[in-house]
Amino acid sequence: MPARHSFDYVLLRLAPHVEREEFINAGVILYCRSLRFLGCRVHLDDARLAALAPDFDAAAARVQLELNPLICAGGPQAGPIGALEQAERFRWLAAPRSTAIQPATVHCGLCDDPQAALDELFQRLVLPPSRPRA
Repeated sequence: MPARHSFDYVLLRLAPHVEREEFINAGVILYCRSLRFLGCRVHLDDARLAALAPDFDAAAARVQLELNPLICAGGPQAGPIGALEQAERFRWLAAPRSTAIQPATVHCGLCDDPQAALDELFQRLVLPPSRPRA
């Protein structure tokens, strides 16, 4: 049996009107220390956003969401945060904040392949549910 590796993950939520505390799951960040993996996938569902807050600036939210994969990758394109170690970048991304894009509570799990775990979490928790075919 392959070795299982622990990981931490956090959902990125969009709160178009912070004071209402209504959220749309818009991304997931996964950190697996033992495999030195830090990855992120984001998706903004325009239909959900329009239903929740038709006046919200989706383009600005998309720009902010797209910064998360850059920060996970690290390096100069991520600005000063990109120079931090993976664990520090994950903690920075997962830190609570009261802005339109907020991390949810950190959760944990076990995996053989962190990229596959990230993809599965993204599919299950961020993308709209599949509709059954008629």
